[in-house]
Amino acid sequence: MSLHWSDWPDEVLAAVRRGIAIPASPLALDAERNFDPRRQRALNRYYIDAGAGGVAVGVHTTQFEIREVGLYEPVLKLAAETVEDWANRAVVRVGGLVGRTDQALEEAAIARDLGFHAGLLSLAAWKGASEDEIIAHCRRIADEIPLIGFYLQPAVGGVLLSASFWRRFAEIENVVAIKIAPFNRYRTLDVVRGVVEARAEDRISLYTGNDDHIVGDLITSFSFTRDGEPVTVRIVGGLLGHWSVWLKSAVELLERCQAAAQQDAVPADLLALDSQVTDCNAAFFDVVNDFAGCIAGCHEVLRRQGLLEGVWCLNPDETLSPGQSEEIDRVYAAYPHLNDDAFVAENRERWLDG
Repeated sequence: MSLHWSDWPDEVLAAVRRGIAIPASPLALDAERNFDPRRQRALNRYYIDAGAGGVAVGVHTTQFEIREVGLYEPVLKLAAETVEDWANRAVVRVGGLVGRTDQALEEAAIARDLGFHAGLLSLAAWKGASEDEIIAHCRRIADEIPLIGFYLQPAVGGVLLSASFWRRFAEIENVVAIKIAPFNRYRTLDVVRGVVEARAEDRISLYTGNDDHIVGDLITSFSFTRDGEPVTVRIVGGLLGHWSVWLKSAVELLERCQAAAQQDAVPADLLALDSQVTDCNAAFFDVVNDFAGCIAGCHEVLRRQGLLEGVWCLNPDETLSPGQSEEIDRVYAAYPHLNDDAFVAENRERWLDG
């Protein structure tokens, strides 16, 4: 049975359109690289209590390899159960969808049947395909579940997509949001312009995935001319791997950015946070090594906080890069106001219990 965004509870639709913090959840493993449900559950509880408006599972930060070891459904199922058991409010559930059409349809059905509201559609498997082929794929998946588009940066497998593509994608009626994550200002503008040209700005909510420019995205207004009149839109929230850590502070930052946008006035100290958050991201995502340690870097922060036992990934070769731990030390010391260590320490045992 297909799912349309008009079938959502009112509070879910309102949250997506208002703009929320959606952390891209990592995968908790033990020292033998086996799934650790206790710590995975603790992560989900942490995100809920830190104020996340949603949670994204089965996405890049969760490791695409979960599909190869049969963990896609168990990880999504645990997240759905934790939200049901732990949250006393609506939490938007987003499931990652990858691969060619058959695989993406199978994952969409799993996510939908587990109570997920939307699918974050990766197009990495469509390198070399025509725009027509990719749009046909997107339309087919949108027949099954509401879609969040995903412009993934090429450095980690993304496909370059034109403003024309994003216009055509935004014309798909069951698209509700787009995660803009090309890590490139020109390509970010392509997405926003495509949505405006499709006249879809009231239906499609824009979310930053540009971990290198989070604050800048959230405080910028984007204005394009359509039919001789200016159309202004904003990026309203974030769906970010960066927000898998230090989330309590990130939620507070999002609220500050949203307030500044409403007042059309950005305080100087908020502007200064843009470079500080980006500097932290450079350490977490291992920018100096072309993002080789981006997942392990997030794991390391969570390990230091006691939420994860180690930085293990399913791929044994995926780990911290030389010097990355020292870079994380540096940003911890430089920006103590951005971490949420005290909040985690106060609640960690409760999240890990049971």
